[in-house]
Amino acid sequence: MNHVETYPRINAILEQINVGIVVIDREYIVRYWNPFMAIHSGIPSEDAEGRTLFSIYPELNVDWFQPKLEFVRALKNLAFISWEHRPYLFPFENVRPFSGGPRFMYQNATIFPIMTGGGEVESLCIAVYDATEAAISHLKLKETMETLELKGREQEELINRLEQAQNQLLQSEKMASIGQLAAGVAHEINNPIGFVYSNINTLNGYIHDLLIAIAALDRLETGLPDDHPERVHITDLKRSLDIEYLREDVINLIKECQDGIERVKQIVQSLKDFSHVDEMNFAMADLHKGINSTLNVCNNEIKYKASVRKEFGEIPDVECMASQINQVVMNLVVNAAHAIHDKGEITIRTGQEHEGVFFEVEDNGSGIKEEHLTRIFDPFFTTKPVGKGTGLGLSLSYSIVQKHHGHLSVRSQPGVGTCFHVWLPIRQPESESETS
Repeated sequence: MNHVETYPRINAILEQINVGIVVIDREYIVRYWNPFMAIHSGIPSEDAEGRTLFSIYPELNVDWFQPKLEFVRALKNLAFISWEHRPYLFPFENVRPFSGGPRFMYQNATIFPIMTGGGEVESLCIAVYDATEAAISHLKLKETMETLELKGREQEELINRLEQAQNQLLQSEKMASIGQLAAGVAHEINNPIGFVYSNINTLNGYIHDLLIAIAALDRLETGLPDDHPERVHITDLKRSLDIEYLREDVINLIKECQDGIERVKQIVQSLKDFSHVDEMNFAMADLHKGINSTLNVCNNEIKYKASVRKEFGEIPDVECMASQINQVVMNLVVNAAHAIHDKGEITIRTGQEHEGVFFEVEDNGSGIKEEHLTRIFDPFFTTKPVGKGTGLGLSLSYSIVQKHHGHLSVRSQPGVGTCFHVWLPIRQPESESETS
């Protein structure tokens, strides 16, 4: 079965979205190949689907790409592939002509796991998007950096800032793409979830009425003589249907369905709250609501590593870009989970402080060495193994907090844990709010 045909409106989005979508199963066989891929590769969907990805593009079966697929399948996590790994991921030639420039499309890709109801990875989705302009800008910037490299320490500092801004922009674009996709899927899931929820509630009423009818039948049965043919028939029928078990189990089944639908509705709402794709300006937002929605979104990342304790104080709404602050919360919470090797605890605190509000993310993980504390907000600095981190999460978080006229600080002790402290003003300076 096609992985997206279950939800026709989601299928319509994937048919029109300006992003390549490829779904492969556990044997790397292509199960879905959207029009973006067909147009830019020159391979129609009907020719691609049913073949292995590596038979379509043998050059993809290389040391840097296949381990990414295995990584996502094994850890049920996202993997991001930048155009910098090679000029392009899929050979889309002669599709992006630039005057005096390359005639192929630079691409970024994100690999998502697609789960079964039992939590196993059923297949993988590869989302491929055009990064040509960003790549060419980056290459031009790199050329400029090499030219200016010999002009002294002042120029070097400027180049570093430009590179930081460029890579933070790439990181932000990636998060924005994921946020838009999440918001679109959440919107489309809302409709089928709505009528399923309504039907289950209606079914619950019908079951209640049927149980009343069965109770009336019980009373009728007991009013008949023991040897009455109708009583014998009713007794035999109830015994063959195991009516007592059904009467108890059907209530439990309906309750489990209602609980499951409520959980799905909560996840969908959290995706919408986390994305805030329509909120690109400063606006008043509930910080607690943003933290809760972010915890729901990244729950799979932390539930096996740590329990989360909330110590929320009384705080007013904050003027901010909610999606960006949610991204800061996610970066800090996921980092905290990664710092815990076995099983630990993450504490999130909020409160008012000095004409503003604060939130803290504290873990009881491995801690940060003193010599690293002065560098953790530098772009590309990471203590994780090669391939496990980009070194941009904390740098981007620091930049976002600064943009909000706030402060991000850290205290840590090796072997004890780490605490990140974020302070934000309740209201932004007037000039910032007016020009955003």
